[in-house]
Formats: sequence, structure tokens, C-alpha cells
Amino acid sequence: MEMSIPVTISMGSQAMLAPLVLSLASLGLMMQIAFWRHSTASWVICCVSILAAMLALVPMSELSPILVTPILINDQFSLFFSFLILLSTLVIAVLAKDYLQNKSGENEEFYLLLMLAGLGGLILVSATHLATFLLGLELLGVALYALIAYPERGHLPLEAAIKYLVLSGAASAILLFGFALIYAALGTLSFEGIGIALQSVESNDKDIIVLMGTAMVFTGIGFKLSLVPFHMWTPDVYQGAPSPVTGFLATVSKGAIFAALLRFFVDGQLFQYQGLLLALSIVAIASMLAGNLLALRQSNLKRLLAYSSIAHMGYLLIVLVVCGVQENAQLALESGSFYLAAYVITSLAAFAVMTIISQHEESDDIADVRGLFWRHPLLATTLTIAMLSLAGIPLTAGFIGKFYIFTAGISGSLWLLLGALVIGSGIGIYYYLRVIFAMTQTDSSDTNTVYSPVHVSLVAKAVVCLLVVLMLYLGVLPQGLMEYLGTLSV
Repeated sequence: MEMSIPVTISMGSQAMLAPLVLSLASLGLMMQIAFWRHSTASWVICCVSILAAMLALVPMSELSPILVTPILINDQFSLFFSFLILLSTLVIAVLAKDYLQNKSGENEEFYLLLMLAGLGGLILVSATHLATFLLGLELLGVALYALIAYPERGHLPLEAAIKYLVLSGAASAILLFGFALIYAALGTLSFEGIGIALQSVESNDKDIIVLMGTAMVFTGIGFKLSLVPFHMWTPDVYQGAPSPVTGFLATVSKGAIFAALLRFFVDGQLFQYQGLLLALSIVAIASMLAGNLLALRQSNLKRLLAYSSIAHMGYLLIVLVVCGVQENAQLALESGSFYLAAYVITSLAAFAVMTIISQHEESDDIADVRGLFWRHPLLATTLTIAMLSLAGIPLTAGFIGKFYIFTAGISGSLWLLLGALVIGSGIGIYYYLRVIFAMTQTDSSDTNTVYSPVHVSLVAKAVVCLLVVLMLYLGVLPQGLMEYLGTLSV
């Protein structure tokens, strides 16, 4: 990876313009909340700030690639995922407005926490050093602790936040211990420095310490990505958190962490350890099978999507294993990036529908979407396309993403992993279609059930339509994004 050190402070500032915009906007929002509490004003500041940060990516791209100090980088890889994170955060902010208006309490801080969590994601995807990796991870995580607990009343959000706080703290401690072991053995914490140092490791003792440290790092990250066997928190937190926050957790949080992991894995040349690749393969197979099998038993839509996300993270681990079995990891990088984009957009669409239908009360059972096709065809169509995309049905973004992953797996002859992917995808089709079937059922069969009316604002309709277009566009005409991803490197 070719990088150049910036010669002026102004150039370095311009290269990190989007995170700076979001940082300054967060400070401005703090002052607004301190002197004038107004939920709509906070929402406007949040949305305008995120849009400004997205626009700031344009001058940033003109300087790419450039190393902004030894711990942050501005390149096409970070720019792509920064755009994806900002777009997702904006969608969540827009959908949260109507959702929070129907909840009691003061909600200005929600938008502040959302911006800080998005800032953590931006730092993660630009990190080239374990220090900034940890900084982005903790900024994202600490903001999520409070976001999960919204609203204040209700035992489920509080229980979910405490569970995530305790387990996330333990995972971060394990992660830090792993960083310490890697530094003790190699004397560096930069991704590229770790890769260079590994080439000159001669002592078996140091090699063992590096492997132990790497295993601890992957254990901590495995929790954040809810990989088996570190997945136990996922369904409870998904169910307990408010729907917009669950959508953020499923998209921005996991997308940013996996993008940072991919850079760390490739730049640190960790793919040279066959034992690590074997461990990743076992975790991937377990995640794919366990996630899909457990999702079969769920009657709650949030818990179903939680277990589904475990399976999807298992699919993505194939990308890391591919890096170790072929000399050129470019195809693995492309396939992982495309799959993440497809998964983020699809999950946003699913949680957008859930956020809209649960504005008045948290109704997230599969039974609650019965007859949705007859009550609100737009929302039902959106959720249908999202379920089909998650299942990997043709003409959706999810199909192209799985095809990309499958192609990368074939290039590395990972037949066992591909077999697990096929079996897991086959199992997943059943529970995704179960949700679609529930939406087509008529309300007349439930004479004692009173369905609350679904009110959708004009802005929410526009967001939902945009997500539908993106899911179909990436499924029918993915060539433009594929060509762009072909230019990415880490």
C-alpha cells in the first residue's frame, strides 16, 4: 500500500475533513442541548451535519491515498465505508424522528449519541494502528450503551443496555490484553508494522505470543460481530433496544468493525498463520449453521434478524480465509466490501419498516406484520424485498453479494465453507419466506385482534423508497459498484 506523509497541517485536516465536521457538529449540538432543548432543532442539526460530512468526502477523495499521521489513513477503502456509515446514520436519524415523537421523555441526546457513534465508525474504517482501532471501537461502543437504553422507561431496554455494557467491557479487556501481547512480541502497534515485524520473527516463543495475542484480539472482535460462540448477547440486545438503535447496531456497528478487521487482517499479514485460518473456518461454519438453525425457532422478528445477522457475519468470515489461501487478496476484498454494502442496505430496509410500524408501541413479533400487504403495501413490499435479499434471491443485492462470496470461496477451493454457506442459505430461505407469508395473510382470520393503523410520514416514505431502489439496483445492475470496488486496496 503506497502512502505519503502529509507535509502541512492543513492538508492533514482536509484529508480527515468528514470526521472533523462530525466532531465539531457534535460539540455544537451539545451546546444547543445545554442552552435550548428542542428536539426538532437537534434533529435538524444532526441531519445537516451528517449531510455536510458526506459532502466533505469529495475533497477528501482528491487527496486519497494519504497517511494522516501514522495512525489514520485516507484512501478509497476508508472513503467507501465512510460514505456507507454516514448514509446509514442519516437514514437512522430520519426514521428516529417520528419514532421518538411518540415516546415520552426528552430525546435531544439521542441525536448527539447517534452522531458520536457514527464518528466512532469513521475512525474505525480509517484506522491503521491499534490505538485508533480501539479509540473508534470504544467511541462507538460507549455511545451504543446509552442508545440501547432509550427510552428510559421500560425494563427491556435497560436490561439490554446492561447486558451489552458488561459483556462489551469484558470483550474490550480481552482485546486490550491481546494488543499488549502483540506489542510485547513485535514492538509495534501499527497494522503495517505488525506485518513487517512478522516477516522477521525467528523465535518460536515470540511466534506463540503473537498467536495468543491475535487469538485474544479476534475473541474481542468476535463478540462485537456476534460470532459463535460469542453471540449469546445478540438476540436479547436486538429485542430490547429501540428499533432505530437495533438497525444502527446491525448495520453501522458491524459494518465498521468488519471493515477495520479486514484492513488489520490484510495489512498485518495475519493470513500467514494456518492455525488462525483454521480457527476462523470453524467459527464461520458454526456461525452460519447455528445462526440459521436458531432463527428457525423465533417468533419475534428482531430475534429472528439477530440470529440471521450471526449467519451473515459467518458468511463474511469466508473473505478472511480466502486472503490466506491465494496470493492476491483483491477478490476477497471486493467480495467482502460488496457483501457488506448489500447487507447494510438490506438490514436498513428491514429495520426501517420495523421502526415505522412500532412508532406507538414496540410490536416486533412476526404476528404483528400479519396482513401488512393489505394495510400498507409500500411497507410490505419493502420488507418483502429485504427478506428476499437477505435470503439471497436473484435480482436483489443480497444475491449478488452471496454470489461474490461464493466466487471468492471457489477461487480458494474452500469447499467445506461453501457447503456450509449453501446449507445455511437453504435453511434461511424458510424463515425469511415465513415473514413474507405472514404479511400476505388477511386480517379477517383474527376477529379478536385489533391492528393499530400505520402512519408513514413523507420523509419516511422517501427513505423507504430509496432503500428499495438501492436493493434492486445493486441486484440488477451491480457493474458500477463492482468496477469501483476493483480499485480498492488496503
